[in-house]
Amino acid sequence: MMTEKHEDHCLKSCSGHSYIRKSWLGSIVFPFSALLQQSEFLDQTEVLQRAQIFKKNCKAMFPNRRIVTTVFNDEGIQFLVTRYIKALNPPQQLLDIFLHNSNATFDLIARFVSLIPFVPNTPDENDGSDIWMTSEHCISLAIGNKEEHAILLCNFFLYFGKKALVLLGTSVLEGHVAYVVTQETNEYLLWNPSTGQCYKQFDPFCPLKSVDCLFDDRNVWFNIQQNNTPMAVFFDYSKESFWKQLLPKNVQGTKIQSIQPEEIIYFETDKSMVEDLRNRIERTLKSKVMEWRPKHPTHWNRQCTFILRQILPKLEFGIGSFVSSEGDNEFERILQFYWVTGFPIQMPYIDVQSIIDAVYQTGIHSAEFPQTEFALAVYIHPYPNNILSVWVYLASLVQHQ
Repeated sequence: MMTEKHEDHCLKSCSGHSYIRKSWLGSIVFPFSALLQQSEFLDQTEVLQRAQIFKKNCKAMFPNRRIVTTVFNDEGIQFLVTRYIKALNPPQQLLDIFLHNSNATFDLIARFVSLIPFVPNTPDENDGSDIWMTSEHCISLAIGNKEEHAILLCNFFLYFGKKALVLLGTSVLEGHVAYVVTQETNEYLLWNPSTGQCYKQFDPFCPLKSVDCLFDDRNVWFNIQQNNTPMAVFFDYSKESFWKQLLPKNVQGTKIQSIQPEEIIYFETDKSMVEDLRNRIERTLKSKVMEWRPKHPTHWNRQCTFILRQILPKLEFGIGSFVSSEGDNEFERILQFYWVTGFPIQMPYIDVQSIIDAVYQTGIHSAEFPQTEFALAVYIHPYPNNILSVWVYLASLVQHQ
């Protein structure tokens, strides 16, 4: 945005100074492997062989559709993917927040799964040698691939008795993806474990591009419908004209022992460690903002910083409006005197450098207008097993002329 400034004693006809001010709208990240994919795409031995033949036949019908029937665990043992699906308990902390709102609880559980850091994408996901950890290991190590995130979310939903399956397909933004499908009373919902977002099947804003295969604890189904876009797909996998199933009906009713544990044991995250980390991130970001502005002085507005610190914890659970009830009057007072530009950034904690990069990309630090002040607040919400949700708010303030 271009801003003109004239000296107070000068007539309007006089020449003035122009300043550039950046107002951040948002950002988008394309994994390199997603671009590459645009142009391509202890079980019994008898069952494993059947799974390989099934996969080969499916690929012959639709070469570009994804189908995974068997994977290796972290000990190198090959299993049917169905053995990864089992109802598992989420952290009790998540269940105690919205005691009388099950939908809010499901949203929170999806959000929790999305906060677990992801293994970096690899372009060779179709080499047939996938390695998947159990949900217990995914939680204890606080890392996982897309499929492990989807399996964990699916297993959490099954704990509540929801009808849930893992969906493999492709996304416009992420390339190969794994979603979770839940069958509700009158509709199907599509959950993205990478973001925690939920979409209705006919939502035009859902980034899912193709529905290729489904699996649960009983069977694997390959989509043989000509149109595999989410809006066109019939999710009734009992229809053999729409879905090709791995195991015949007389076999899929037989429960195969899961490789998942009976339950997941969680530990509480050290709150003092979280507070130390918050302070370190805030100090580092303040230092970086000043470093990014070598030609301009950087003044910090303490009043606005205090208000932002009150606001950020409210945003973690989406409670109330952006401005907290306590800080409402104070924030309104600031807006009377300042033009405020800023945005709260939320991200899983991976490392400090990732947070620095995210703040730098907003460009808020690059304000050139004279007498610009800044406010910076950091909040970290701890979840069990050292899984952290990081909030950062960097704002620039310019006094109204």
